[in-house]
Amino acid sequence: MKVIVNGETREFAEKTTLQEILQKLSLEGKVMAAAVNMNIIKQDSWNNYIIHDGDKLELLDFVGGG
Repeated sequence: MKVIVNGETREFAEKTTLQEILQKLSLEGKVMAAAVNMNIIKQDSWNNYIIHDGDKLELLDFVGGG
C-alpha cells in the first residue's frame, strides 16, 4: 500500500501499524507526536493503530531552541 509520510510517498505492507512504520523508518523513540489524515493519534495507540492505503502521516519531533 502507498502511504504519504511527511510529504513523501512510501510503500508498506497491508495492515501495518503506526508503530511498525516508525520501526521500519528507524524513527522509534525519535517521534513525539503522530497525526494520520490530520488527526492526532495518542502514543499509547500506535502499536494497534492500522494504517490504510492513501493515509497521510505527519511524524513530529519537538526540537528545543531559541
